[in-house]
Amino acid sequence: MAEAAERAIMPRYGRLATNEVREKAADEPVTIADQESENILAEGLARILPEAAIVGEEATAADPSVMGKLADALCWIIDPLDGTANFASGEGPFGILVALAERGEPIGGWIYDPRRRRFCSSMQGEGAFINGQPITARSSGNQPPIAAISSLFVEPIRRSQVQECMEIVFDTVPVPRCAAEQYPRIVLGLNDVTLYERTLPWDHAAGAVFLTEAGGRVSRFDGSPYRVGDDRRGLIAAATPALWQKTVDLLRDLA
Repeated sequence: MAEAAERAIMPRYGRLATNEVREKAADEPVTIADQESENILAEGLARILPEAAIVGEEATAADPSVMGKLADALCWIIDPLDGTANFASGEGPFGILVALAERGEPIGGWIYDPRRRRFCSSMQGEGAFINGQPITARSSGNQPPIAAISSLFVEPIRRSQVQECMEIVFDTVPVPRCAAEQYPRIVLGLNDVTLYERTLPWDHAAGAVFLTEAGGRVSRFDGSPYRVGDDRRGLIAAATPALWQKTVDLLRDLA
């Protein structure tokens, strides 16, 4: 991950040429750094665990049938440059996300912030770490607690309903449009809860393992765990199970 950042991402930070950025979908840019980073990561991960399938965000954009590999016995999941819109505008945050799934269940998650050189790592049952040091998720201590809400892919009516409900109990703030930043924010006590509508595997698999192993909770609105082959929408990530429950209770009638 550090190699991908050093070779493909950081040399282009704030230096992208116009022809090195394009839109693969509305409001979703992709850059040459995304593509080169994914190539480096895929090659390296294939050496570490050659029997595992590889599902990369950009490979899937080029060939949607790649998503079928998510159900394989083992599967690497790559977001080569999370927060591309921030990166393309010469801003932050952005990062790299890599997850390992076993038959659809995320079992390993790694998150790298190349600007801070912050490396978050986790494996199922082994705890969570930042730069090799054990970490436990903690609440912000703020009253009211802080909820970061992702509303980019939410219908306007539902967006308004969710916002109104959450403001009963929480101080609401926007997400940074970078899951590689948002999941560590919850663990580090900068935010207490995050709501996501769109839950693509490369955005959430790594963070789900990291936060869960740190003692937080990541689940669907009905309490079921996040799985990478599940195309349902809606996800609640919280620093503690109690904060997760408080959020579910607020939104129960909207789920």
